[in-house]
Amino acid sequence: MEMPFKRVVEATYLSTEKSDKYRAILRFFYQQHERLREFLFPEEVYAYLKEYPFFSDYELDELHNDLTSLVKWGNLRAQQESGKVKTVEEFKKRRFRYQITPYTVEFERMLIQFEQDSETFGGSLEKTQFERLYQTLEKMKGSADESPEECAQYWDDLLTYFKKITQNTSDYFAYLRSEDASEQMKSEAFLLYKDQFTLYLREFIIALQRTASGIQDIMISLSRDEMRLFFKKVAEHQEKVFRFEKLNQDVDLIIELEETWFNVKAWFLGDKNGESQYENVQQQTNDAIRRITRLVQRLGERSQLHRSRKTDYLHLANWFLKLPSPEEAHKLSSVVFGVSHTKHIYSDHIPTDDIYIDVWDEDPMSHERVPKIREYREKTKASALEDHTQLKNQTRQEHLEQRLREQELINRYRTGRDIVLEDLPMVNSFVRKVFLSWIGKAMARADQTIRTEYGDQVQVLLDPERRITLKAEDGELSMPAVTFRYLGKGEEHERTGTGV
Repeated sequence: MEMPFKRVVEATYLSTEKSDKYRAILRFFYQQHERLREFLFPEEVYAYLKEYPFFSDYELDELHNDLTSLVKWGNLRAQQESGKVKTVEEFKKRRFRYQITPYTVEFERMLIQFEQDSETFGGSLEKTQFERLYQTLEKMKGSADESPEECAQYWDDLLTYFKKITQNTSDYFAYLRSEDASEQMKSEAFLLYKDQFTLYLREFIIALQRTASGIQDIMISLSRDEMRLFFKKVAEHQEKVFRFEKLNQDVDLIIELEETWFNVKAWFLGDKNGESQYENVQQQTNDAIRRITRLVQRLGERSQLHRSRKTDYLHLANWFLKLPSPEEAHKLSSVVFGVSHTKHIYSDHIPTDDIYIDVWDEDPMSHERVPKIREYREKTKASALEDHTQLKNQTRQEHLEQRLREQELINRYRTGRDIVLEDLPMVNSFVRKVFLSWIGKAMARADQTIRTEYGDQVQVLLDPERRITLKAEDGELSMPAVTFRYLGKGEEHERTGTGV
């Protein structure tokens, strides 16, 4: 089998000493290819090149040598022209016409795209693409009676819209994270466009949320059997397109189409490896909006920091100057500067959580002030040491009695040395919690033997192959079959290795 990542000889013309001439020649071939002219004669290429001053010293023999090199690298195909030959001498000269190869067409197309976009990312957030994708999915859902041609067209539309969504969104977010965009956002001029930019992002995410749920619902509702019938029609139409390459291929088109469909679904619904890319787009859009908000806030603070208040003070001074009386000046002063003798008292008491309530509607509160001097100390009153021995003894006794009652309750479920959970009737919720705590402690030990809070040595025997249901007052618990076995002192010594 041929290695797929072989050396691309067709790209040689991009990195040689004569790349400027090779690229000019192939750019002319590409332009004519786009105009549906496939075969060109050397004289046509030479006439095109001589229009530029760079090729003023370029000779026709040199062009023939360059065309030979491009044929050798696989950028051009040479075909001998024998239809209009009139003499044997003309046939011996082997007059050729040339055709550009598919590899070179894609190279030139890519280079033109790079030249147009310079060094910046393209992309956009097109909200209409989601709506068109949704409409295409609706057509696919009702395509049971459609012809193979219609089904193939629906499939092509779906892939077209999906590729535009994925490529445009990824490129646009890469543009937002680029260094150039970050520098533009930090400039003062960005404040003029912040509202337009934020509206653009907000409208996109609203359209995304509105249509994505419908897209997800349709994708979930389309069963695998329905999609296989649909792909069968698409494959039937694609097989009608005759290509020589297909004669030696043994590919199941339905499986290929199905794999592509799974990838499209995973973009919106997610897969076993992680979250969906749709959620990622939502998150990145929200992050972009938050980032813009923070930048605008910082720009606003920076502009206020360096803003001169001279104009404001002059306006205020002229306002005072034009007032007719001192009484009016006092009124204006109270509004601008506040009342000079007012005292403000701060309290950490919050009578209500309602931020819209007026002060006079709140309940009154008391506030104790303390002197703001270093020597101030709060007065303390000496108190006698109380004896709590009786209370401690009473609490200890109640605790021991509670433990004894719990132990008696646990022992009710013993059958000899064992407590078999699958044989138990409905148990108390406290008992269920104790049993689960025993199981948890035993799982952390190699011998699965623990000492309970009541002083007993218990071995936990767990059968993971069988499932039982433990019924308790607060519900039923499905769990593996478990038996608690109480061990005697001799057995305990045997297990710990200390027996004689």
